[in-house]
Amino acid sequence: MNEPTLREAISFLAAPTAMCLILAVMHCYLGLHVLARGVIFVDLSLAQVASFGATVALLWDPEHRSPLSYFVALGATFIAAGVFAYGRRHERRFPQEALIGIVYAMATAAVVLVVDRLSHGAEHLKEAMIGQILWVNWQEVLETAAIYSGVGLVHFIFRKQFFASSASGSTHPAWDFLFYALFGVVITSSTHVAGVLMVFSFLIVPAVVSALFFNGIRARLLFGWGLSSVLSVAGMYISYRTDAPVGALMVVLFAAVPILALLFLRWLPVQK
Repeated sequence: MNEPTLREAISFLAAPTAMCLILAVMHCYLGLHVLARGVIFVDLSLAQVASFGATVALLWDPEHRSPLSYFVALGATFIAAGVFAYGRRHERRFPQEALIGIVYAMATAAVVLVVDRLSHGAEHLKEAMIGQILWVNWQEVLETAAIYSGVGLVHFIFRKQFFASSASGSTHPAWDFLFYALFGVVITSSTHVAGVLMVFSFLIVPAVVSALFFNGIRARLLFGWGLSSVLSVAGMYISYRTDAPVGALMVVLFAAVPILALLFLRWLPVQK
C-alpha cells in the first residue's frame, strides 16, 4: 500500500485537529473555574454521567453519536448539574468532592450494567473512555463550535457573576446551577466525540500547568490555550505516524506534562 502524501495526511487530520483546538479553547477556560471551585473531578463525573446517558440511548437507537444519544446524555448531565448545585449549599455537612465521587462511581457502574445488555458493549465502553475524535467530520466540528460559542457568550455576559461565585466559594443556587448546566452542555458535546479521559485531560491539565507559572486569568488562559494547541497537534501527528490510538495517546501526552512539571517544581518560578 502506498504511503499517503502530505496533502492527503493534512486533509485527513484537518477536522480532528480543528476539533481539538475548539476543545482546548473552551475547556481551558472552564478548567480555571473548576480549580477555583476546588471540584477537580466534576468534569470526570459529568462526563461519565453523559456517557451513561449515551449508553442508555443505545438501547433504543443502536447508532452511535445519534441525536437521541446526545439529548439523552444532555438530560442526564442536567440532572447531575442540579444535584451538584444543590449539594454545594450543604457542602459543610456533605463535602462536594465526596458527592462528585459518588455520582462518578454510580454512573460508571450504571454504564457497565447497561453495556452488559448491548451486543457490542466492549467496543462502546472503549469509545466512551477514549472517544473517536480521529473520525469526526466538519459538520460535527461546526456544530460543536456553535454550541461552545453559545456557552461562551453566556459566560462572557455574566463573567463577573461566574467568577465571583467560583472564587468566593459562596453558595448562589441559581448561578451554581447555571454554571453546572452550561458545563454539562460542554461536557456532553465533548464526550460525544472525544471520550471521558480526553475531556478530563483538556479541562484539567492546561489549567493546572498554567497555574504553576501565572497568577492572572488572562495569562493562564493564553498559556493554557497555547499548551493545549501544541499538545493536540503533536498528538495528531504522532498518532498518524505511529498508527497509535489517538485518544489514548493524547491522554498520555497531556498527563505527562504536569508530572514532568512536578519533578522540576522547585525550579519553576511563579510569574505575575
